[in-house]
Amino acid sequence: MLEGLTENLSKALRNLRGLGKLTDENMAAALEEVRKALLSADVHFKVAREFIERVKAQCVGLEVIKSVTPGQQIVKIISDELEKLLGEGETGLSPIRPLKIMMVGLHGSGKTTTSAKLAKLLQKQGMTPALIACDVYRPAAIDQLKALGKQIGVNVYADYDEKNVPKLGERLEKQALADGANAIIFDTAGRLQIDTDLIDEIIKLREKVNPAEVLLVADSALGQEAVNVAKAFNEAVHITGIVLTKLDGDARGGAALSIKTVSGAPIKFAGVGEKLDDLETFHADRMTQRILGMGDVVSLVEKAQENLDLAEAEKMAEKMRKAEFDLEDFLGQMRQIKKMGSMGSIMKMIPGLSGVSIGDREEKKMKQTEAIILSMTPMERRRPNIINARRRLRIANGSGTQVRDVNALLKQFEGMRKMMKMMKGEKGRRRMTQMMGQMKNRFPMK
Repeated sequence: MLEGLTENLSKALRNLRGLGKLTDENMAAALEEVRKALLSADVHFKVAREFIERVKAQCVGLEVIKSVTPGQQIVKIISDELEKLLGEGETGLSPIRPLKIMMVGLHGSGKTTTSAKLAKLLQKQGMTPALIACDVYRPAAIDQLKALGKQIGVNVYADYDEKNVPKLGERLEKQALADGANAIIFDTAGRLQIDTDLIDEIIKLREKVNPAEVLLVADSALGQEAVNVAKAFNEAVHITGIVLTKLDGDARGGAALSIKTVSGAPIKFAGVGEKLDDLETFHADRMTQRILGMGDVVSLVEKAQENLDLAEAEKMAEKMRKAEFDLEDFLGQMRQIKKMGSMGSIMKMIPGLSGVSIGDREEKKMKQTEAIILSMTPMERRRPNIINARRRLRIANGSGTQVRDVNALLKQFEGMRKMMKMMKGEKGRRRMTQMMGQMKNRFPMK
């Protein structure tokens, strides 16, 4: 998500940074590019217009700091306003215990999966969550919630026969609390904002169970329609926060930039993948950095701390320093990185590489590499030099690839090993410093 917005905004900001002297004409032209970038990302036209007006107001009579250009100062203003648009500061859940959360949203927005993701997140934070199935119209929805609850080890409370949702929610909540839960998540039925009967139902459920949080689960692909959805649900049940789903998809991102302004409720979480671990606490400053192509080092470090085995990483680093790294180690490193998410999502967090596209082809290549290594014997992984033509054919057949794919991997790995050997010792470190300097001169950061 947001690739188009990042690309278009980066182009507009590059033009702004280059302005040594501000005039009404060149500033207007540059801000028009920013406005077009927002509109092309499906940001609501009123939100885009008000955003540009606020930036313009701050630019009028701008006192230029000597150490930066006027253009750079405007870029800073745009960055700050973008952060305000998304919602400043961290947005956590209510401290009230037991914590009761009601999930609402349209059909297909991902409420049931998001409910399970949130339960797992709360579980990691030391809480004892419970899931309550309040979608009484689709037995499959109850089955799905039960299956998800089983995956993450969270109790799911349901009743296939009860159709009175407020009564059901109250009864099952008491049962969950009696069983020791201190966080109750109510998964309600998906509905259209114009469906008055179902809207009335969640109003009554809210009155009955009195949740501390009412979270609107909104699909990032909603675009300008996000405005109407947020407005309707907020008027009905006074939402306290928003969960944006499918932020890893190809949505243009307008919902993220429109929904906070219209509803007044903060974006609290973001769904960034299909796995049950792929729910992140939303940080406006970090999302702003990603949108502006500046990466998100803080989130990357947090992911690494959560998913990577630091002792194992140190062991691997030592092996690399001694040039003792083998294919067994390479496979282990690949699996560690996979725990952090897709390569595309990781690249977006690295400053300077956020514009580098890692698509399905590259992800497929990684899976192919893993399959090839898994088709080797432990001895072959530790000593790749013993892999002769007969073994290569067996490995290719076992991994569903071609011999040329096996050859390419072995050649790439051998090149990496040679590089490690070159870097051993003090002389190697000096050589590495020299190479890094040459690369910096050849590929200067823009």
